Amino acid sequence: MLERGEIANSWRRERWDSLRLLTPNWQSRLPGFRYAGSEPDGYMTMPEVVEFIAGFAVAAAAPVRTHTTVTSVRPLDTGWAVTTEHGEIRCRTVVIASGACNLAHVPSLAAGVPHFIEQLTPFDYRNPSRLPEGRVLVVGASATGVQLADELRRSGRDVTLAVGEHVRMPRVYRGRDVLWWMDRAGVWNQRYDEIDDLVRARRLPSPQLVGTPERATLDLNLLAASGVEIVGRLSAIRDGRALFSGGLRNQFALADLKMERLLDTFDEWARAGAAVADVGAPERFEPTRAPASPRLEIDLTRGEIRAIVWATGFRPDYAWLRAPVLDRKGLLVHEGGVVAAPGLYAIGLPVLRRRKSTFIHGAEDDARDIVGHLETYLAAGGAAR
Repeated sequence: MLERGEIANSWRRERWDSLRLLTPNWQSRLPGFRYAGSEPDGYMTMPEVVEFIAGFAVAAAAPVRTHTTVTSVRPLDTGWAVTTEHGEIRCRTVVIASGACNLAHVPSLAAGVPHFIEQLTPFDYRNPSRLPEGRVLVVGASATGVQLADELRRSGRDVTLAVGEHVRMPRVYRGRDVLWWMDRAGVWNQRYDEIDDLVRARRLPSPQLVGTPERATLDLNLLAASGVEIVGRLSAIRDGRALFSGGLRNQFALADLKMERLLDTFDEWARAGAAVADVGAPERFEPTRAPASPRLEIDLTRGEIRAIVWATGFRPDYAWLRAPVLDRKGLLVHEGGVVAAPGLYAIGLPVLRRRKSTFIHGAEDDARDIVGHLETYLAAGGAAR
């Protein structure tokens, strides 16, 4: 196992100070290892996540080579050559476990931002004190965007949040964490080959959730009530002016509709007799309130906006992969983690084999499937597909 830094490196080096997991502690589990603390319904801080993963590495006696950066992976006649800063390793098979969030996605329109405005990604952001004084424009309203907008507003900053497609969820539904319902109702376990539009499922933004001791819901209604200015999707920057889409009401209606359908799924499962006795009655939530007259543009040259946080998603980095296994968008071509090249596998990508694939608790089931195929491939002398 090769790690470019320390064990749990990205959790140590590439997260903001206040971040907690979106999943409750009871859901943090790896093969033969799970959360054993006193707050099963809480959400791990980043130091706790690091401790958890490092503890698993010790318990599993994982053969990790730390501070070993991979510079290239290329095919050979009978396997693969993995080049690192410490030399080359030749092997029959390779499993890519570098994840889907290696690089922050920043849209090309960022090139039009005036030079005096500081631009950050979630990898750069640590806490509000690192930003210059003045209004902050947060672009993107998935989990990262709403969390950063909330933290910046609580620190006393003026915040504008540009909202595009998003997934709305309550933190708690009928007295249980919403991810408990996702788990018990079977949504998390839906397989990739059972999903009608797999490409879209793999590109869905992360749900608007936050992990707090209070198990609080964080949605656009709450942000607007706290003073965050809500505007539409950032569609262009022209002559120093940020232009926003006028389709907020449609975005809100679509997100609300999808949330209602998800809650209907939970209720149907409960009515089927599978629910435990201590859940509450079905409930519904106030629709997302659209601003009466949202701004459609902001003149960035006037100095009102002093910083922009690009919470516009992440993408994998395969610059080191010397094999024709990427599509035109630079994404890995694979079938449930079996890559389109003999002996090459992947794990930890969105909806790799199940909807839970990118969460800690999703690793075990996916790993068993991948290892099963890998074993068959090796037993067949490298011919299995």
